[in-house]
Amino acid sequence: MDRPVRSRLASLSDFQFGAVATETIEDALLHLAQQNEQAVQEAAGRMGSFRETRIVEFVFLLSEQWCLEKSVSYQAVEILERFMVKQAENMHRQAMVQLSEKKEPQNWKALKEQLSSKFVLRLVSCVQLASKLSFHYKIISNVTVLNFLQTLGYVHSKEELLESELDVLKSLNFQINLPTPLAYVEMLLEVLGYNGCLVPATQLHATCLTLLDLVYLLHEPIYESLLRASIENSVPSQLQGEKFVSVKEDFMLLAVGIIAASAFIQNHQCWSQVVGHLHSITGIALESIAELSYAILTHSVGANTPARQQPAPPHLEARALRAAAASNT
Repeated sequence: MDRPVRSRLASLSDFQFGAVATETIEDALLHLAQQNEQAVQEAAGRMGSFRETRIVEFVFLLSEQWCLEKSVSYQAVEILERFMVKQAENMHRQAMVQLSEKKEPQNWKALKEQLSSKFVLRLVSCVQLASKLSFHYKIISNVTVLNFLQTLGYVHSKEELLESELDVLKSLNFQINLPTPLAYVEMLLEVLGYNGCLVPATQLHATCLTLLDLVYLLHEPIYESLLRASIENSVPSQLQGEKFVSVKEDFMLLAVGIIAASAFIQNHQCWSQVVGHLHSITGIALESIAELSYAILTHSVGANTPARQQPAPPHLEARALRAAAASNT
């Protein structure tokens, strides 16, 4: 077994549940709920998505090559997603201003080529920034990054690398310590352990990581199937698709879907109990949890999935949890 795989497996085996006081867990869960509520609200009307399979796969493989924790790879994807969306929104805003002022439009083809030429550099900068957020584990040096880029045929100086990092930081107002679905998954597993879940949290954790990778890699097809199920229509309208963006950014919903799907894989006889616990903890509707776990399982293990319950509510909202978060802000 090579060193990167050994390192990653070792970090998984060291993960401990049940070592934190319940009061601390309650505060942390409430904080995550508030963050999730804010992220869902901010996602409304957001333009575009850059969690494409090839991009995510690139980040995952690069993170594995550099022996980074799984949390770093997820954070890098989220930083890149926010950065690229911000770039797209800025371009759209500039175009609208020029249109309203009847100015000469920019050469969008040249601008697109400029963005494309720097995309790999920006992607690697996002991975490097994410590694710096987990400085207790491993930070990727500039030399390592430059050598990697050179192997791909991209020659950059240290100054260009630093400028790239600064560009990402400024675009996101230096707010790069973004929550990831993994934080929600691990927090809910902690709570499940205290609530007497029949499937051990450590056992679920490993499967959750595998399924979370899968969801990132198959983000669009999984959420497309979820959208079609939620509106009971195989051809969603553009407006329905735009409103569904906030659902894609609901990490609490994704976390319960991941855990429910993992529970079915580990011990399908305990699936209903786990889903019930998740509903009690988060307030997310049973139907919504079932629909998302069904979509995840359909794209992972195929037909041997839990029986589909009645269609999920159109908005798939975690009403009780969000209400609690709003009342405490």
